[in-house]
Amino acid sequence: MFLGGSYYALTSVHPSESAQLSELTGDGYNGSYVYNAAGCASCHMVKGSEDRLSLAGGQSFGSEFGIFYAPNISMSHTHGIGAWRLDQFAAALRDGVSPEGEHYFPAFPYTDYEKMTDQDIVDLWTFWQTLPAVETENNEHDISFPFSIRRNLGIWKVLYTDVRYVSQEGTRGAYLVEALGHCAQCHTPRDMLGGLDKSRWMKGAPSPDGRGNIPAISPSQLKWSAEEISEFLTTGFTPEYDVVGGHMAAVVDNTLRLTPEDRDAIATYLKKLPD
Repeated sequence: MFLGGSYYALTSVHPSESAQLSELTGDGYNGSYVYNAAGCASCHMVKGSEDRLSLAGGQSFGSEFGIFYAPNISMSHTHGIGAWRLDQFAAALRDGVSPEGEHYFPAFPYTDYEKMTDQDIVDLWTFWQTLPAVETENNEHDISFPFSIRRNLGIWKVLYTDVRYVSQEGTRGAYLVEALGHCAQCHTPRDMLGGLDKSRWMKGAPSPDGRGNIPAISPSQLKWSAEEISEFLTTGFTPEYDVVGGHMAAVVDNTLRLTPEDRDAIATYLKKLPD
Protein backbone atom coordinates (compact mmCIF):
# COMPACT_ATOMS: atom_id res chain seq x y z
CA MET A 1 0.00 0.00 0.00
CA PHE A 2 2.84 2.38 0.92
CA LEU A 3 4.68 1.67 -2.33
CA GLY A 4 1.50 2.19 -4.33
CA GLY A 5 0.85 5.51 -2.62
CA SER A 6 4.43 6.66 -3.18
CA TYR A 7 4.25 5.74 -6.87
CA TYR A 8 0.96 7.61 -7.24
CA ALA A 9 2.41 10.72 -5.58
CA LEU A 10 5.63 10.70 -7.59
CA THR A 11 3.94 10.13 -10.92
CA SER A 12 1.07 12.58 -10.49
CA VAL A 13 0.87 15.77 -12.52
CA HIS A 14 1.96 18.92 -10.67
CA PRO A 15 1.47 22.02 -12.84
CA SER A 16 3.15 25.17 -11.56
CA GLU A 17 1.23 28.26 -10.50
CA SER A 18 0.22 30.36 -13.52
CA ALA A 19 -2.49 32.71 -12.24
CA GLN A 20 -0.07 35.66 -12.44
CA LEU A 21 0.16 35.29 -16.21
CA SER A 22 -3.35 36.63 -16.71
CA GLU A 23 -2.25 39.95 -15.24
CA LEU A 24 0.24 40.55 -18.05
CA THR A 25 -0.49 42.18 -21.41
CA GLY A 26 0.77 40.20 -24.38
CA ASP A 27 3.01 41.70 -27.03
CA GLY A 28 2.58 39.78 -30.29
CA TYR A 29 5.67 41.35 -31.85
CA ASN A 30 7.89 40.02 -29.10
CA GLY A 31 5.93 36.77 -29.23
CA SER A 32 6.95 36.37 -32.87
CA TYR A 33 10.56 36.91 -31.85
CA VAL A 34 10.31 34.33 -29.04
CA TYR A 35 8.71 31.92 -31.53
CA ASN A 36 11.85 32.07 -33.67
CA ALA A 37 14.28 32.01 -30.76
CA ALA A 38 12.54 28.95 -29.31
CA GLY A 39 12.65 27.06 -32.61
CA CYS A 40 8.95 26.18 -32.64
CA ALA A 41 8.70 25.87 -36.42
CA SER A 42 11.78 23.66 -36.73
CA CYS A 43 10.01 20.64 -35.29
CA HIS A 44 6.33 21.35 -35.88
CA MET A 45 6.16 22.61 -39.44
CA VAL A 46 5.66 19.95 -42.12
CA LYS A 47 8.94 18.39 -43.21
CA GLY A 48 10.11 19.96 -46.45
CA SER A 49 7.72 22.87 -46.14
CA GLU A 50 8.81 26.49 -46.17
CA ASP A 51 5.71 27.66 -44.31
CA ARG A 52 7.01 28.40 -40.81
CA LEU A 53 3.60 29.38 -39.50
CA SER A 54 1.56 26.28 -40.39
CA LEU A 55 2.34 23.92 -37.53
CA ALA A 56 0.71 20.70 -38.74
CA GLY A 57 3.43 18.54 -37.20
CA GLY A 58 4.25 15.05 -38.42
CA GLN A 59 8.04 15.17 -38.42
CA SER A 60 9.55 12.00 -36.93
CA PHE A 61 12.37 11.91 -34.41
CA GLY A 62 14.08 8.60 -33.78
CA SER A 63 15.57 7.64 -30.43
CA GLU A 64 16.67 4.55 -28.54
CA PHE A 65 13.23 4.55 -26.90
CA GLY A 66 11.29 4.62 -30.15
CA ILE A 67 10.00 7.17 -32.63
CA PHE A 68 8.41 10.44 -31.57
CA TYR A 69 6.18 12.40 -33.95
CA ALA A 70 5.82 16.14 -33.62
CA PRO A 71 2.15 16.91 -32.99
CA ASN A 72 -0.10 19.41 -34.68
CA ILE A 73 0.16 22.56 -32.58
CA SER A 74 -1.68 24.85 -34.97
CA MET A 75 -4.75 26.76 -33.87
CA SER A 76 -7.02 23.91 -34.97
CA HIS A 77 -9.60 23.19 -32.27
CA THR A 78 -9.85 19.59 -33.39
CA HIS A 79 -6.27 18.49 -33.94
CA GLY A 80 -4.17 21.33 -32.55
CA ILE A 81 -4.18 23.67 -29.55
CA GLY A 82 -6.76 26.20 -30.69
CA ALA A 83 -9.05 25.40 -27.75
CA TRP A 84 -6.34 25.86 -25.12
CA ARG A 85 -6.22 28.61 -22.50
CA LEU A 86 -3.13 30.59 -21.57
CA ASP A 87 -2.61 28.60 -18.37
CA GLN A 88 -2.74 25.33 -20.32
CA PHE A 89 -0.21 26.66 -22.81
CA ALA A 90 2.08 27.64 -19.93
CA ALA A 91 1.66 24.24 -18.25
CA ALA A 92 2.69 22.51 -21.46
CA LEU A 93 5.77 24.69 -21.89
CA ARG A 94 6.96 24.74 -18.30
CA ASP A 95 5.68 21.51 -16.81
CA GLY A 96 5.29 19.16 -19.75
CA VAL A 97 1.62 18.66 -18.84
CA SER A 98 -1.30 18.38 -21.26
CA PRO A 99 -4.74 19.94 -20.69
CA GLU A 100 -5.96 16.38 -20.09
CA GLY A 101 -3.55 16.04 -17.17
CA GLU A 102 -1.03 13.74 -18.84
CA HIS A 103 2.76 14.03 -18.95
CA TYR A 104 4.35 14.95 -22.25
CA PHE A 105 7.37 12.98 -23.37
CA PRO A 106 10.58 15.03 -22.96
CA ALA A 107 11.21 14.95 -26.70
CA PHE A 108 9.32 18.22 -26.16
CA PRO A 109 12.02 20.30 -24.42
CA TYR A 110 9.97 21.56 -21.48
CA THR A 111 12.98 20.98 -19.21
CA ASP A 112 14.43 24.04 -20.96
CA TYR A 113 11.27 26.02 -21.59
CA GLU A 114 10.52 25.89 -17.86
CA LYS A 115 13.08 28.72 -17.55
CA MET A 116 11.06 31.03 -19.81
CA THR A 117 9.93 34.30 -18.30
CA ASP A 118 6.26 34.96 -17.64
CA GLN A 119 6.24 37.82 -20.13
CA ASP A 120 7.77 35.74 -22.92
CA ILE A 121 5.16 33.01 -22.40
CA VAL A 122 2.30 35.51 -22.52
CA ASP A 123 3.78 37.21 -25.57
CA LEU A 124 4.30 33.89 -27.32
CA TRP A 125 0.69 32.88 -26.67
CA THR A 126 -0.52 36.24 -27.98
CA PHE A 127 1.38 35.64 -31.21
CA TRP A 128 0.30 32.00 -31.38
CA GLN A 129 -3.34 32.98 -31.58
CA THR A 130 -2.63 34.72 -34.89
CA LEU A 131 -1.38 31.47 -36.49
CA PRO A 132 -3.53 29.49 -38.92
CA ALA A 133 -5.50 26.38 -38.02
CA VAL A 134 -4.36 23.29 -39.91
CA GLU A 135 -6.73 20.33 -39.90
CA THR A 136 -4.17 17.52 -39.91
CA GLU A 137 -4.49 14.51 -37.63
CA ASN A 138 -1.66 13.62 -35.27
CA ASN A 139 0.50 10.51 -35.50
CA GLU A 140 0.79 8.29 -32.44
CA HIS A 141 4.28 7.93 -31.00
CA ASP A 142 5.87 4.52 -31.49
CA ILE A 143 7.55 4.06 -28.10
CA SER A 144 8.66 0.75 -26.61
CA PHE A 145 7.35 -0.55 -23.28
CA PRO A 146 7.81 0.45 -20.44
CA PHE A 147 8.90 3.88 -21.71
CA SER A 148 5.50 4.27 -23.35
CA ILE A 149 3.81 4.55 -19.93
CA ARG A 150 3.32 8.28 -19.59
CA ARG A 151 2.65 8.15 -15.86
CA ASN A 152 6.23 7.00 -15.24
CA LEU A 153 7.41 10.35 -16.59
CA GLY A 154 6.47 11.86 -13.24
CA ILE A 155 9.47 10.04 -11.76
CA TRP A 156 11.62 11.12 -14.72
CA LYS A 157 10.68 14.72 -14.04
CA VAL A 158 11.71 14.45 -10.40
CA LEU A 159 15.14 13.33 -11.60
CA TYR A 160 15.68 15.73 -14.48
CA THR A 161 13.66 18.93 -14.21
CA ASP A 162 15.71 21.75 -12.74
CA VAL A 163 15.18 25.48 -13.30
CA ARG A 164 18.78 26.26 -12.35
CA TYR A 165 21.13 27.33 -15.11
CA VAL A 166 24.26 25.35 -15.87
CA SER A 167 26.39 28.39 -16.72
CA GLN A 168 26.28 32.20 -16.72
CA GLU A 169 22.87 32.58 -15.09
CA GLY A 170 21.40 36.04 -15.53
CA THR A 171 22.99 36.69 -18.92
CA ARG A 172 21.10 37.05 -22.16
CA GLY A 173 23.24 34.34 -23.72
CA ALA A 174 22.32 31.81 -21.04
CA TYR A 175 18.63 32.56 -21.50
CA LEU A 176 18.85 32.17 -25.28
CA VAL A 177 20.88 28.95 -25.14
CA GLU A 178 19.54 27.16 -22.06
CA ALA A 179 15.90 28.28 -22.06
CA LEU A 180 14.68 29.31 -25.51
CA GLY A 181 17.18 27.70 -27.88
CA HIS A 182 17.43 24.42 -25.91
CA CYS A 183 20.79 23.80 -27.57
CA ALA A 184 21.88 21.19 -25.01
CA GLN A 185 19.07 18.87 -26.09
CA CYS A 186 21.20 17.93 -29.09
CA HIS A 187 24.73 18.90 -28.09
CA THR A 188 24.92 17.30 -24.62
CA PRO A 189 25.19 13.52 -23.99
CA ARG A 190 22.39 11.66 -22.21
CA ASP A 191 22.35 8.94 -19.60
CA MET A 192 20.54 5.61 -19.85
CA LEU A 193 17.19 7.18 -18.94
CA GLY A 194 17.48 9.94 -21.53
CA GLY A 195 18.36 12.74 -19.11
CA LEU A 196 21.07 15.24 -20.00
CA ASP A 197 24.49 14.52 -18.50
CA LYS A 198 25.23 18.04 -17.32
CA SER A 199 28.77 17.09 -16.29
CA ARG A 200 29.48 16.93 -20.05
CA TRP A 201 27.62 20.06 -21.01
CA MET A 202 27.82 20.80 -24.75
CA LYS A 203 30.47 18.10 -25.24
CA GLY A 204 28.68 16.54 -28.20
CA ALA A 205 26.46 13.46 -28.36
CA PRO A 206 25.41 10.57 -30.56
CA SER A 207 22.58 11.50 -32.87
CA PRO A 208 19.31 10.25 -31.32
CA ASP A 209 18.42 8.38 -34.50
CA GLY A 210 21.68 6.42 -34.29
CA ARG A 211 23.19 7.97 -37.40
CA GLY A 212 26.39 9.86 -36.73
CA ASN A 213 27.26 12.30 -33.97
CA ILE A 214 26.27 15.81 -33.03
CA PRO A 215 29.43 17.90 -32.56
CA ALA A 216 30.72 19.34 -29.33
CA ILE A 217 30.40 23.12 -29.05
CA SER A 218 32.36 23.64 -25.84
CA PRO A 219 35.31 26.07 -26.06
CA SER A 220 38.05 23.41 -26.31
CA GLN A 221 36.23 21.61 -29.12
CA LEU A 222 34.76 24.48 -31.10
CA LYS A 223 37.78 26.55 -32.09
CA TRP A 224 35.83 29.30 -33.78
CA SER A 225 35.98 32.86 -32.52
CA ALA A 226 32.88 34.54 -31.15
CA GLU A 227 32.64 36.51 -34.37
CA GLU A 228 32.78 33.32 -36.44
CA ILE A 229 30.05 31.72 -34.34
CA SER A 230 27.84 34.77 -34.85
CA GLU A 231 28.49 34.66 -38.58
CA PHE A 232 27.58 30.97 -38.71
CA LEU A 233 24.32 31.66 -36.88
CA THR A 234 23.56 34.32 -39.49
CA THR A 235 24.61 32.74 -42.78
CA GLY A 236 25.07 29.03 -42.09
CA PHE A 237 28.64 29.17 -43.41
CA THR A 238 31.51 27.87 -41.29
CA PRO A 239 34.94 29.53 -41.15
CA GLU A 240 36.11 26.70 -43.44
CA TYR A 241 33.50 27.77 -46.04
CA ASP A 242 31.39 24.68 -45.48
CA VAL A 243 27.63 25.11 -45.31
CA VAL A 244 25.29 23.98 -42.56
CA GLY A 245 23.21 20.87 -43.18
CA GLY A 246 20.80 18.49 -41.50
CA HIS A 247 18.63 19.67 -38.62
CA MET A 248 21.13 22.42 -37.83
CA ALA A 249 20.03 24.14 -41.03
CA ALA A 250 16.60 24.58 -39.44
CA VAL A 251 18.27 25.99 -36.33
CA VAL A 252 20.13 28.59 -38.39
CA ASP A 253 16.83 29.43 -40.06
CA ASN A 254 15.76 30.50 -36.57
CA THR A 255 18.94 32.25 -35.42
CA LEU A 256 19.28 34.33 -38.58
CA ARG A 257 16.02 36.00 -37.52
CA LEU A 258 17.49 37.12 -34.19
CA THR A 259 19.12 40.48 -33.64
CA PRO A 260 22.91 40.69 -34.12
CA GLU A 261 23.15 41.42 -30.38
CA ASP A 262 21.39 38.17 -29.51
CA ARG A 263 23.53 36.12 -31.88
CA ASP A 264 26.57 37.71 -30.26
CA ALA A 265 25.16 36.83 -26.83
CA ILE A 266 24.89 33.17 -27.86
CA ALA A 267 28.46 33.22 -29.15
CA THR A 268 29.72 34.84 -25.95
CA TYR A 269 27.95 32.23 -23.85
CA LEU A 270 29.56 29.38 -25.78
CA LYS A 271 33.02 30.91 -25.59
CA LYS A 272 32.72 31.39 -21.82
CA LEU A 273 31.59 27.87 -20.99
CA PRO A 274 33.90 26.05 -18.55
CA ASP A 275 35.73 23.12 -20.19
